[in-house]
Amino acid sequence: MHYADRLTERIKKTSPVCVGLDPVISKLPEGVAKSVSGMKEFCVGIIDATKDFAAAVKPNLAFFEAFRWEGIKVFFEVCDYAKKQGLIVIADGKRNDIGSTCEGYAEAYLGTDAPIDALTVTPYLGSDGIKPFIDRCQKNERGIYVLVKTSNPSSGEIQDLPSGDESVHEHVAQLVESWAAQGLGKGNLSCVGAVVGATYPEELKYLRTLMPHVPFLIPGYGAQGGTAEDCRHGFLPDGTGAIINASRSIIYASKGKDWKEAASEAAKKMAGELR
Repeated sequence: MHYADRLTERIKKTSPVCVGLDPVISKLPEGVAKSVSGMKEFCVGIIDATKDFAAAVKPNLAFFEAFRWEGIKVFFEVCDYAKKQGLIVIADGKRNDIGSTCEGYAEAYLGTDAPIDALTVTPYLGSDGIKPFIDRCQKNERGIYVLVKTSNPSSGEIQDLPSGDESVHEHVAQLVESWAAQGLGKGNLSCVGAVVGATYPEELKYLRTLMPHVPFLIPGYGAQGGTAEDCRHGFLPDGTGAIINASRSIIYASKGKDWKEAASEAAKKMAGELR
């Protein structure tokens, strides 16, 4: 099934919540070993705790890569486990390159055997650094999320610079919509998505008009200050077309022995707020 159609189906079944898996060793809760094996136990526990309320999980590669080959092994094991629980799995790696190198990234994360549904990518190298990913998405029914307007405070240093009569992020949005036209599903949404932060709600509202066929991944909810109201304009009229990521506010809802219960309750509360 087309990536966007699977995503829409999952959102309707659960909610637009996306749980960011950012396992920091020093923050692992009571009773969980401060080790790579503890990272896996923690991620599996969060998946089990939130799978009834969340559409997706988004493991961030940085936290796994910090532990070299052992961390990468755990990353793929966590992705595989999440897939088996029915969740949409988004690898947050922000990959990009040119030529055969880009082909390598595309195969690693969007290949036939990869337990990953979608990958975050950066558009800074232009369309020839995006095409290999789109090709894999169409071939293997996967998705990508292109960074358009990110949630971090300094994003405007580059993304808000003027480019003719528009900003850089508005220009990127138009490129993303043009790329999206190559891979529409039955629901008229593409395998090409966009990352647009909840911390910039006015930009989010306008960018939705520029990218009507693009599924949004919206970070910045919760610990970064974004609210359900800030996220509202990222959705399509039927309540689909976007997933909202929260990491710290869910996975570290408690550092005590009740960490699974606290994460479950935080995800449930977030789902309710978004509805």
